[in-house]
Amino acid sequence: MPNPKRRMSKSRTAKRRTHYKAHSPALGVCANCGEVKMTHRACPSCGYYNEKSMFIPKS
Repeated sequence: MPNPKRRMSKSRTAKRRTHYKAHSPALGVCANCGEVKMTHRACPSCGYYNEKSMFIPKS
């Protein structure tokens, strides 16, 4: 299996990694209570997901 002959410089490594960015999570609005929540997750404020109650939130 081939191995690199010389060490890759820090600048060359950094140039390759410039496109690896952290993205903000996708947010949506809860259909039940209208709070902002992460998509494809149960709402932390009311406990609903896909118009069904998943859990009773602690108040």
